[in-house]
Amino acid sequence: MTVIVTGAAGFIGMHTAQRLLDRGETVVGVDNFNTYYDPALKPARSERLERHPAFRMVRMDISDAEGLSALVRETGAKRIVHLAAQAGVRYSIDNPFAYQQANLAGHLSVLEAARHNGIAHLVYASSSSVYGDRPLEGSGFSESDPTSAPVSLYAATKKANELMSHSYAKLYGLPQSGLRFFTVYGPWGRPDMAYFSFTRKILAGEAIEVYGEGRMARDFTYVDDIVDGIIGVLDRPPPGDQPRVLNIGDSRPVGLMDMISTLETALRREAVKVMRPMQPGDVTATFADVSALKALTGYDPRVPLEDGIPRFVDWYRSFYG
Repeated sequence: MTVIVTGAAGFIGMHTAQRLLDRGETVVGVDNFNTYYDPALKPARSERLERHPAFRMVRMDISDAEGLSALVRETGAKRIVHLAAQAGVRYSIDNPFAYQQANLAGHLSVLEAARHNGIAHLVYASSSSVYGDRPLEGSGFSESDPTSAPVSLYAATKKANELMSHSYAKLYGLPQSGLRFFTVYGPWGRPDMAYFSFTRKILAGEAIEVYGEGRMARDFTYVDDIVDGIIGVLDRPPPGDQPRVLNIGDSRPVGLMDMISTLETALRREAVKVMRPMQPGDVTATFADVSALKALTGYDPRVPLEDGIPRFVDWYRSFYG
């Protein structure tokens, strides 16, 4: 059956759509091709997908509720993987209304399209940012931990998405699974993320700005592992009135300076580092407890950072020359 993937020209969206195509699904992608980052990337991702006869890309803003509902009805899709969003913590400080449209109005449009067209399972993207700023301790962030103190508007919109989805499940019996992503990286990634921008600057001989003076850690998760989890969840819908939210990460946090060292090794160049204080909206650490996802799907991340970063660097060199 047809699967609709919103944000299909985005980083995780492209990889998810490709995996669905590879296993024989028909995929309709939805993306507005905004210019938040390098405008060459989204068309290039879309072009890769459009080589497959079972893929169709529709240029549409997901906040167009009537248009999106009509598309779902026309395709006859019964499953939606909703990955479209305005990403970026720091960008949300200067551009708050972009998050209102994409993350709030957009998510509501998806919910309405799903409930009016008999969607059997909606899988949507949340974020580890909902956990707020907390110290890195001996155990990962659990889905039962408090999420009532977001430190960025981006995080607040993602928490709002979870609450909106919960209400639609209870009101309309709409089967839904939210996934809290933890720092996804890999080929075809987002240029606004640190590992990507650091790569560009190191190769150009420019200094990199290391925020938090390097005393931060992230649960870096390779994109192929993320897609394993997305597909595993998509294939296992919950009862309509029992929505779930699950962590999806690597469960092995890595210090920022260790990530930079791994990147320097892959690039065979040493970075010129300028230490900066924490930025507004940043969090000190992320650490996913993925036991619930593993129990549900057998999820088992297989690509450590020391393997994933060289794969990204190889892609970067081939794409940018």
